[in-house]
Amino acid sequence: MKSNTKALIFGGVVLAVMVVSLILSNLKAAIPSNDISTVGNTGGNINNAGLFCELDGRVYFANSYDNHCMYSMNVDETDLQKVTTSGVSSINGAGDYLYYFMDSGSGGKGMGYVVRTLGVYRSKLDGSDSVCLVRDGCIAMQLAGDYLYYQRYNNQDFTTLHKIKTDKSEDTLIYDGIINPASCNNGIIYYNGTEQDHYLYALDTRTDTVSTVYEGDLWYPVYYQDYIYYMDVSSNYRLCRYSLSAGTVEVLTNDRVDAFNVGGSYIYYQKNDKDSPALMRMRLDGSELEVVSEGIYSNINMTSRYVYFNDFFDEINTYRTPLDGPVSVSTFNAAKEAAFEQQK
Repeated sequence: MKSNTKALIFGGVVLAVMVVSLILSNLKAAIPSNDISTVGNTGGNINNAGLFCELDGRVYFANSYDNHCMYSMNVDETDLQKVTTSGVSSINGAGDYLYYFMDSGSGGKGMGYVVRTLGVYRSKLDGSDSVCLVRDGCIAMQLAGDYLYYQRYNNQDFTTLHKIKTDKSEDTLIYDGIINPASCNNGIIYYNGTEQDHYLYALDTRTDTVSTVYEGDLWYPVYYQDYIYYMDVSSNYRLCRYSLSAGTVEVLTNDRVDAFNVGGSYIYYQKNDKDSPALMRMRLDGSELEVVSEGIYSNINMTSRYVYFNDFFDEINTYRTPLDGPVSVSTFNAAKEAAFEQQK
């Protein structure tokens, strides 16, 4: 009888330990909730492929010198660490986690690359605990609070807007068509129409309802400090800004613009000109226009310290210049050297 009692007690203790361990394991695996105002990256960066993302003093970026695998570094380009072994884009970050689209493509060799790595992923900041959230193509993606709003693409449905919770639950179709979720502020995604018009719309991620903000002719809207910066489709893609508080429009340049980004005290943009194309910059109000570098450039990404960009015809070499202060273009040597060390 006593032995049976001891066995029952021992069994109860083991069961209790197992239950507690399971609870602790689930708590450890749970993804902490984000405030509704949390945004994974700037709209300007996401519109430029989301190759750089700054989070809590670290920069996470797609290293063009290493097949666009993700690396991390301090904002001053020190302490470079490799994070992923496949190419990434649409990098987002919040808290202790990174979110990104990863595609191994054809860059790898050997048995580890027999199966193509493609999809939306979540990982810890060092690349560990990597989890595939969506195994499909992704054009652009933005973290808004606890949800990733992403443009899913495949050959069956083509481009659709979905959202998925950061814990991999609640994958939901939001719109059966093209909505670019890049630009977000305080839970509101600002985007331009692509079918009947090019108006400025607001998608409230709290309710997933849409409202019309401005009946203009916009492309690639970017929220920054109470303004929406955009390319004016009907006026040769010149750069303008719309004040959300005043409801007024300012023309910033009459140059035809191919791509742009906004940060610090400046707008950087690629001027489309047959005779003298150039990467340009100007103040937020359009003043103090100057040439950054002559030629055709793409992937204009920003951190709090630097602006990074590629030659349109050569995406291996990455260049940078200080975000504020005098223009001083140079090669992103820290990334090149880190890639070289990895390939030894």
